[in-house]
Amino acid sequence: MTAAGFRRIALGFEEAAEQAHQGHPDFRVGGRIFATLAYPDTKWGMAALTPEQQRTLLREHPAAFTPAKGAWGDQGATMIRLAAVDEETLGEALTLAWRNAVEKGPARSRRPGRIKTESGERLSASARAAGTRVRRTRR
Repeated sequence: MTAAGFRRIALGFEEAAEQAHQGHPDFRVGGRIFATLAYPDTKWGMAALTPEQQRTLLREHPAAFTPAKGAWGDQGATMIRLAAVDEETLGEALTLAWRNAVEKGPARSRRPGRIKTESGERLSASARAAGTRVRRTRR
């Protein structure tokens, strides 16, 4: 598999878009990353799988897949050796990753908007929706 082939498959999914993340291409649906390319170098891709999906692919295709390092890998981030994966197997892995992202729904901002009340209190979006006041203090 080549980087161009990886990109073609990733962009073939409904509403998939290519962006950049930390200096390398990523592929998103609904703002959620489901795959990346060229990290740590151009020989690799990554699919955002569940741990169970990852274990299955590692068992069935040990030369093509390996967990990402650290907590990301523990959570299912799966590195793909481009030279060792065929088009069909890559398509299956990226399909799983794309579905995972779609099922999670659109990505939300990491920091919900906050507004100040007349008394200086800051209300989170969830507190405003619930009609409650939450006082935020500095530590």
